[in-house]
Amino acid sequence: MSNTPLIKATHQGELEVNDLTITCAVLEDGTRVVSERSIADSIGAVASGSYWRKRKEGGASKPRYLYARYLDPYISKDLREKVSLSIDYLSVSQVESTGLPAELLPEICDVWVKAHQKGAIPESRRETAENAYKLLKGFATVGIIALVDEATGYQHEREQDELQRILKAYISPELLPWQKRFPDIFYKELFRLNGWDYTVKGIKKRPGVVGRWTTTLVYDQLPDGVVEELKSMVPKSEAGNYTVRWHQGLTENIGSPHLAAQINQIITLFQLSDNMKHMWQQFAKLKSRQAGQLEIPFSFDDKGRTVEPIDKEQLTDFDKGLVKALQYNPKDN
Repeated sequence: MSNTPLIKATHQGELEVNDLTITCAVLEDGTRVVSERSIADSIGAVASGSYWRKRKEGGASKPRYLYARYLDPYISKDLREKVSLSIDYLSVSQVESTGLPAELLPEICDVWVKAHQKGAIPESRRETAENAYKLLKGFATVGIIALVDEATGYQHEREQDELQRILKAYISPELLPWQKRFPDIFYKELFRLNGWDYTVKGIKKRPGVVGRWTTTLVYDQLPDGVVEELKSMVPKSEAGNYTVRWHQGLTENIGSPHLAAQINQIITLFQLSDNMKHMWQQFAKLKSRQAGQLEIPFSFDDKGRTVEPIDKEQLTDFDKGLVKALQYNPKDN
């Protein structure tokens, strides 16, 4: 180990693959590593004391699990260079450790598997080749990076980082000037479905439930976490009412266009519905289609509340025009 400060591990754990255990970690810079010593121990690659002295002094260019000469023909030039650049780090328990980027582990196992297939592995090392195959087979089922993240608990940090990237893309650091985002046709169709009088007088008396429906149909269809962030950033009056519109907190390049796309989708849904009950049923069917479901397990009444499951015989065919018009899912962008 050198005298320069070691990079630290922020997360650490044990990777279990087909009864074999490998120590892994996530470093400060996000690099996922597997412990060199645990790789050798797990597959049973032994080495003498002289090897470890050479390795510590920099005289052994290959790790012990690739040190045998009979493996040389199966080690690519690229892999040989990569494994020579091991990473010294400080484990979570403050122990100096040496590791390799986790994505190299399948390549290392593949060397043993190929050598065994060509009959190059001596009988005394056959178990090592079989263990390498066990690891390689396990990695074929689940990606090594995902395995390390799960074993160390880093997936929770990863999910939080992903949420922050989404919020950064959707939420504007400053409130945008007010612009009309909901066209008149949105409310005109909504009034029609409820049989309400679409006049200046009627609009002024519209029920508060319109706001809740707008949240469900439009804002809640934005990525998870966006609505919560909008609620926290948009200022309120002393009476607890929002002083600006939620959409003023969306970014102009991503958040606002997604909102507009969702509004247009719901307007199309309104126009193809006969009443609010029908609209809620079609909305449920649309969400089911977007989620990959083949049938609707529930329905809505005219107030947007769930009711008893629908019998399949009671369901009408979904209008083909609605399928084409509403096939677009904004979350796919």
